[in-house]
Amino acid sequence: MTLRELSSDARISLGYISEIERGQKEASSELLASLCDALEVPLSDVLREVSDTVAIEEARILAEAAIEHVPQRRGPVVASAA
Repeated sequence: MTLRELSSDARISLGYISEIERGQKEASSELLASLCDALEVPLSDVLREVSDTVAIEEARILAEAAIEHVPQRRGPVVASAA
């Protein structure tokens, strides 16, 4: 499907779709639904994939933050039994 066909089927201007693609505009839920209908893709599949991607990124950020907050040991560790 060409961008022009998608624009026609979704009833969204070609320029607006192009701006969404380039990250210059954000798509509303209504726009996403129209695009999904035109592409014959369930909106729930798209939202699930986005949700999974966001969850992975959140986990990565939390893991990095946890690593940054691990106290660093200073010098050798000495253990003695009394």
